[in-house]
Amino acid sequence: MQKIVLRTQHIEEYANDNAIRSYQQQVSEIHQHLHASISSDTENIPTGWLQDPLEANQDLIAEIECISREICRKSDILIVIGVGGSYLGAKAIHDALGSYFTKKDDVEVIFIGNQLSSDYLNQLMDYIQDKEVYVNVISKSGTTLEPAINFRIIREFIEKKYGFYAQQHIIVTTDQENGLLKKASELNNYRHLTIPENIGGRFSVLTPVGLLPAVVCGVNIRDLLAGASSAATELSSPNLDVNPAYQYAVIRNILLNQGHQVEILSVFEPKLKYFQEWWKQLFGESEGKNHTGIFPTSTIYTTDLHSIGQYVQDGRRFLFETILSIAEPEQDITVPFLADDFDALNYLTDKSLHEINTIAKDATMKAHANGAIPVIELNIEKLDAYHLGYLFYFFMKACAMSAYLLNVNPFDQPGVEEYKKNISSLLNSTSKEYKLS
Repeated sequence: MQKIVLRTQHIEEYANDNAIRSYQQQVSEIHQHLHASISSDTENIPTGWLQDPLEANQDLIAEIECISREICRKSDILIVIGVGGSYLGAKAIHDALGSYFTKKDDVEVIFIGNQLSSDYLNQLMDYIQDKEVYVNVISKSGTTLEPAINFRIIREFIEKKYGFYAQQHIIVTTDQENGLLKKASELNNYRHLTIPENIGGRFSVLTPVGLLPAVVCGVNIRDLLAGASSAATELSSPNLDVNPAYQYAVIRNILLNQGHQVEILSVFEPKLKYFQEWWKQLFGESEGKNHTGIFPTSTIYTTDLHSIGQYVQDGRRFLFETILSIAEPEQDITVPFLADDFDALNYLTDKSLHEINTIAKDATMKAHANGAIPVIELNIEKLDAYHLGYLFYFFMKACAMSAYLLNVNPFDQPGVEEYKKNISSLLNSTSKEYKLS
């Protein structure tokens, strides 16, 4: 039984079974290309993430768990420094599987290096002054501006605070052989975890990039990898009738060709906020090229039903919605009976909040579908490490297929590189002007 149920009752008038099956030959060809590239020495396509995640080096997993135990024993805070794919997956795991409120004895995990706010960093430095701190800096090259600047500042703090022992408090996750961070780890004897060469940043959540912060958060990464491994097996067929990841990719393509240019990933569980952010980067950077692609955005319901929900219901009809729902909550609570019934809600007595939230989800889907919005539902049984691992793999597989259906390369990001070149040029010119003045 597949762990994700794809429900399409609200899109049948837009993408029926015959329309979906008409993509079968194209999907089969792309599937063959993707999987052939894993073992190809000539393709040079970063598809290492397609391999069974349980093939991961067991010694590496044990090393990650060992480092995590040290961090949890000796520190109050783990600072994770990274941007884009170097932090979004880890942050998604942290929020989805962690508690809404930090428990007293937990190591606090703080994610930085994803922006350049001076106010934020100054307040962070004040906050960590009297705390025990470890740092995990994540970057394949070590040259990306935001994490590089943040690491420079945090590194100075660590070296002043711990002196000779500073090296023990810094773990570097970077390339196996190349890059400035790799050189820094060798010069300073930092512990080094490797980002596989054949896996790009936004596809790297199931590598040490996401796994070390996850373990520190208390996540069982073996369950996370087991879920992804199940997905790798269950989504290994090119047959559209049995592969919901490919069905989802095809439906997206059909809807785009009908003028639905924006996809909203909607959830009814706030814990999934950073999973949505990870999803937006995955699809945005993979598909947004050659002036094509679906614009990915997100909403958290029921909160956003009282704001952006108005536009979804009655605004311009250029979007579609994918609702990610959870069948069983980790915990539930029932509505109590009140003698005075001041709010006239006694009719809900003994109904669970999850039951009411599910009814709200069904009502929202019906309303939006009746308002001419195509609505896809992706349902998982529960939000735990196993199912989250499955979800990560599902969306990565779907994204690769979806991008190739648009005739774009899922694995590069030329627009981001353009921004990097421009900011480097402007900073260099500003520096020269400063030196001349």
